[in-house]
Amino acid sequence: MTYIPRLKKKYFDEIVPAMMEKFQYKTIMQVPRLQKIVLNQGIGAATQDKKLLEYAVNELTQIAGQKAVITKAKKDISNFKLRRGMPIGVRVTLRGDRMYEFLDRLISAAIPRIRDFRGVNDKGFDGRGNYTLGISEQIIFPEINIDKIYKIIGMDITFVTSAKTDKEAFELLKLFGMPFKKS
Repeated sequence: MTYIPRLKKKYFDEIVPAMMEKFQYKTIMQVPRLQKIVLNQGIGAATQDKKLLEYAVNELTQIAGQKAVITKAKKDISNFKLRRGMPIGVRVTLRGDRMYEFLDRLISAAIPRIRDFRGVNDKGFDGRGNYTLGISEQIIFPEINIDKIYKIIGMDITFVTSAKTDKEAFELLKLFGMPFKKS
């Protein structure tokens, strides 16, 4: 028997029928899916401290379970002492089973560890069915050893879906178990 992530199984067994009923889709192929999850850390201080990038790559690799890559500046910005091609961030893109595994860990282990948590803000949709969640500190993830962190850095987690509207994407993420604020 092959291993299937818990949320992937939940998607096909529970979420697809619920979405088809709510939005009156004619075929299963119309039901929105989660295509990828992108984790991104912008590290502006990396222009002064090169060690920050190494630590960020290691931490994001631990969190995602996949090697993180360094992102470079696209243009010069003199006010920030930034030159084109300078390393200024770290990112990792998760797809397939790793994506479902990360989403499961995020919802069940990391989000409940946020201090004074009252629900995820539902204002992070972009109008095309994608959702971005900002996290202010990476120590909410159980993979990170608090004693070994160099600096607390926030990150953006973007959920890219095949949904056409924000309403469909909101419903999809809610059915996956994303704890949105009660409005």
